Parts: sequence; C-alpha cells; structure tokens
Amino acid sequence: MTQLIDTAAELSSPKPETLPGGRRKWRPRFEFNSWALLLLPVVIFLLVVFVLPLVMMFSKSFTDPTVGLGNYRAIWENSLYLKVLKNTFVVAISTTVLTVLIAFPYAYLMTLATPFWRAVMLIAVLVPFWTSLLVRSFALVLVLRDTGVLNVGLQSIGLIDEPLPLLRNMSGVLFGMVQITLPFAVLPLYATMRGIDRRLLQAAESLGARPSLAFFRVFVPLTLPGLFAGVILVFIQALGYYITPALLGGPQNTMIGELIVQQVSTVLRFGFAAALGAVLLVSTLVLLGIASRFVDMKKYLMGQP
Repeated sequence: MTQLIDTAAELSSPKPETLPGGRRKWRPRFEFNSWALLLLPVVIFLLVVFVLPLVMMFSKSFTDPTVGLGNYRAIWENSLYLKVLKNTFVVAISTTVLTVLIAFPYAYLMTLATPFWRAVMLIAVLVPFWTSLLVRSFALVLVLRDTGVLNVGLQSIGLIDEPLPLLRNMSGVLFGMVQITLPFAVLPLYATMRGIDRRLLQAAESLGARPSLAFFRVFVPLTLPGLFAGVILVFIQALGYYITPALLGGPQNTMIGELIVQQVSTVLRFGFAAALGAVLLVSTLVLLGIASRFVDMKKYLMGQP
C-alpha cells in the first residue's frame, strides 16, 4: 500500500524540464478552467460601469480645472461644504436608526402572522418598488404640506389646532427617506427571522427564562445577519439620496447629493463635484472600516464562521 501511494504521488507531481548543461527547471502544473470564460462578460461589465467611472471621477477631482489639490482644499476651507457633509451623515444615520426601529417589529410580526396576512404585509412592503421614486416623493409633498391629507385629517379630529410643519425641515426629509428605505431593512430581516427555529425559544423558556429574556438572549442575536445587512443597505443608500431631500427638505437640510447636482448642472464645476463624490466615497469606506473593527462583517454578511 505504501508503494502504491508513493507511485501515485510521483505520477501527480510536476515533471522537471531538463535544460542545457544538465540543469533542471520545474514547470508548475496549471489547469485552465474554460468555464471561467463565462465570467468574462460580467468582469468587463463591472469594469466599464463601475471601476472606470470611479477612476475618471478621482482623476477629474485632481485635474479639473487645474492639476493639484485645489478642489479638496475648497471643501475643507469652506464651512458651508463641511456642514453639508456633516448633515449628510446625520440624516443617513438618523434614517438608518428609524428604519431599523420600524422594520424589526414589522418583520417579526410577519413571521407570526397567518399566511394571508403575511402576504398582505409583504405586498405592502413591495408596493414602493412598483412606483417611481420621483412619483412617491411628489405624493409625499401632497400628504405632508399644510393643506395635505395628514394635517387636514389631524385638524378634523381635533388633535391639532394649526398645521404641523412637516415640509422643508428635517422631519419631512426623514419621513420621506424612511418610507423609501423601509423595504431594504424589512426583507433581509424577514428572511433571517423566518429561518430561525422557534424551538430554541421554547428550550430557553423550559430552562427557566422568561419569554422576554428568551427573545432578547436567543432570538435577537440570531437575527444579527439580517439586521447588519439591512443597516448597511439603508445607510449606503441614504448617503446618496437627492430627489427626496430636495423636495421635502429645506436649505438647512441640503445633502451632498444635492450639492453635487448643483455643482454639475448650475455652476459647471465638474472637478469640484468629483471631489465631493470622492470625499463621500472615502468617508463611507472609512466608516465601514471602523465598524468592521467592532463587528465581524464576514460572519454576519457572508455567513463565514
């Protein structure tokens, strides 16, 4: 048996190539997988629509209108631009927190509901995907304005005496952004919660844990993969929103997406707009890097142990 194993190892090892002078050159084995060619169109597509625009953006931020760091210095030297950048992250974080606070109990109720009501709740979540973002934002203007459905309804039942200021402020921006980002948190949470074995909660209660303690010590930790996936999806999207803050917010709620559009379409400062985009991208990557120091991203997002 030992001789058979040695013979197999010898046959599978790379064969030396004899060079002039008696020297040997080992040629490593390399097997080309022809199925990998199927990935070539995908790689080319990603390079064209993702990598190339990023390279052009970074290049233009350093070369337009002159070569150097002038565009980046203009950002840090003007407190208005820093305020816009700060406001962008404040709005994105606030939107993420509010979205998760609403999405978690909603997804949990979906797991407890009967099949009929679960389908109704799922359709209610998916309806926003069937409507244009611009149409939804304009509809919210009609709902939230002083003479809108919400204020008129509250006044008619006597809860308020005068219209609530729900437009051109932070409240309107958060209201609009949360209703748009809610499906991106509900769906991964529901997918995770649906796969959790309920017998684990029963086992914890049989060992003496109260239902609330079993929920927070057993069920909630098992939902972390869906929770972190939803948080990242919502946060990344909220950073780049333009239409909703522009329609529902005011000048004091300007986000970096609005500023970039203004620089490109009105002022024609393409290099400065590219610098703003680069700062936003790098800031986002830095925040994700800091979060990865405290949270195992591979474990919760990719299912790796």
